[in-house]
Amino acid sequence: MSLIKSKKRVADHGEVFTPTWLVDAMLDLVQGEADRVDARFLEPACGSGNFLVRVLQRKLAAVEIKFSKSEFERRHYALLGLMCTYGIELLADNIAECRANMLDVLTEYLSIDEADDLYRAAFFVLSQNLLRGDALTMRSENGKPIIFAEWGYLGKGKFQRRDFRLDVLTGSSAFSAEGSLFAHLGKHEIFTPIKTWPTMTVSDLAAARDGIPQEAA
Repeated sequence: MSLIKSKKRVADHGEVFTPTWLVDAMLDLVQGEADRVDARFLEPACGSGNFLVRVLQRKLAAVEIKFSKSEFERRHYALLGLMCTYGIELLADNIAECRANMLDVLTEYLSIDEADDLYRAAFFVLSQNLLRGDALTMRSENGKPIIFAEWGYLGKGKFQRRDFRLDVLTGSSAFSAEGSLFAHLGKHEIFTPIKTWPTMTVSDLAAARDGIPQEAA
């Protein structure tokens, strides 16, 4: 794969893609996290997904080791692995390609297609987790603050979603720094979601429209 799409994009946006060998070397430095299904990764300039694809592949390898004996758990934890990957990208073609690449990895692993609820659920999750915007300003393409969904698997096919503003999460590290005025604040006071959704199933997520699961509308 070429490391650039065009010299103009390099000049205009500083767009250069990271080769796979370097991605793997960097992930090896945090292997304990990279191989955890529920470890969350955010790539602030995700391009077409070089980093996130490799992160997802490692998560799915962990799913296979831990849950291959139960197809139900294998499917749900594979989706959780996808849910724990996040990306921000300035360019529309890149974010579309990143979503497609991530979806391809999951569908190949689970041998599913568009007729499967889990395929459609994954499509919806990617629309919430991989966003077009500017990581420096922490605002989306429409100028509004970037909001990410935090997903958790509760077991028995149930997922929990809580929404957080990225700028609040990023700024909270300064508030909790030792010696700061706000160092006494507990995490429960800092990490307050702007919305907590009702629990959802794969079918609920598959039926989502306009960013809203139908059962939660």
